[in-house]
Amino acid sequence: MKTTFRWYGLGNDTIPLAHIKQIPSMTGVVWALHDVPAGEVWSEARIAEVKSQVEPYGLNIDVVESVNIHESIKLGSPERESYIENYKTTLRNLGKYGVKVVCYNFMPVFDWIRTDLFKETEDGSTALFYEHAKIDGIDPKVLVKQFMENSKELTLPGWEPERLKHLDKLFDLYKGMTEDKLRENLKYFLEQIIPVAEEVGIKMAIHPDDPPFSVFGLPRIVKCHDDLQKIIEMVDSPSNGITLCSGALGPNLNNDIPRMVRTFHERIPFAHIRNIKVFDNGDFLETSHLSRDGSLDIAEIVKAFNDVNYQGYYRPDHGRHIWEEKCRPGYGLYDRALGIMYIQGVWDACEKAKGEK
Repeated sequence: MKTTFRWYGLGNDTIPLAHIKQIPSMTGVVWALHDVPAGEVWSEARIAEVKSQVEPYGLNIDVVESVNIHESIKLGSPERESYIENYKTTLRNLGKYGVKVVCYNFMPVFDWIRTDLFKETEDGSTALFYEHAKIDGIDPKVLVKQFMENSKELTLPGWEPERLKHLDKLFDLYKGMTEDKLRENLKYFLEQIIPVAEEVGIKMAIHPDDPPFSVFGLPRIVKCHDDLQKIIEMVDSPSNGITLCSGALGPNLNNDIPRMVRTFHERIPFAHIRNIKVFDNGDFLETSHLSRDGSLDIAEIVKAFNDVNYQGYYRPDHGRHIWEEKCRPGYGLYDRALGIMYIQGVWDACEKAKGEK
């Protein structure tokens, strides 16, 4: 299991590459060209620039998160053809520079939803929080405005300002969109791009919906075991894979994440590992990685990866904001580094138990 760390690039991240390198077991950064609008080609020059920034620290750029999908592809509109061709070109360019995995999502309009970026917790730290009641009664434009004002002047992945300027139009376009139709549009996209991914040695890894249920009336198609099964069956190829994210799937406590790991491990090139506390009313708070701090048994999830001899990439996902760190919401250094040490400790214990048998 290869440890990676999400990094937003020079000038767009509070965490230096030198500090990331110092985290034990670290192999590479998970990166993206966040300033390139969805649908546009990632140039070789820009990709080479990132590679040249990262490699001096002994880190790789094997995993990209994300090459975002243009809304025309999700909507199945005629314009999707040109955007799919651009996506193919981007994959070919990434393959030339050694990229092995591309994480992406197929969530309409929003990539993820929370209601509070800095919810104070009992120990004085703050964390990302989702509150059902606020979502039920809020205009999406108001939520966007609040997030942009509270993001510490750092970009929020999945909340690109240019795209979100057109919220009313986007919601109108999705009127009448069903899960079945959205699933058809995903299948069409995969049928077009997976042959290119195979050609250049890249594994596509779709990220689950976050949270794994409908928000603002938008359809969701990557929210449970059955959804994942349908997706890997759309195109039968090792390049058609899953980003297994415990935190995104976790708010639905019926999702058996260790079972998903054991079932789909051959099609999981990338994993996000984090914990959440789910409350009785369905609200949820992001916690430390410790199993006892949340509703997910992170130790059992890591054991499942160990049981199947997982060889893919993982990263600690969102962390709390601790020790007065000033950082992008969910993406500070300290708590994510603590998360890695917890994950690696569980992994080492599993390895030791195997050796003692």
